Amino acid sequence: MALLKVSVISPEATLFEGEAASVTAPAFDGEVGILPMHAPMVTTLGAGMLRIGGGAERFNVQGGFLQVVDNVVRVVTEQASRA
Repeated sequence: MALLKVSVISPEATLFEGEAASVTAPAFDGEVGILPMHAPMVTTLGAGMLRIGGGAERFNVQGGFLQVVDNVVRVVTEQASRA
């Protein structure tokens, strides 16, 4: 089974770097779900809960962007904390 390579980066530190089966993020206009083989995309983030691997890792994020390319998900956020 294919997995996503996920990184969550804030101005202070890299908060998460690893593999997951899914990512759910608070986009500026609602939640977006990412699974392996997702089409390439970039979206801005709003405020809310970022869930990695169905909720195994959870972060409160505010602002920033999410990029998906070739099963790699990068979340660069202005502000984040573990939930």
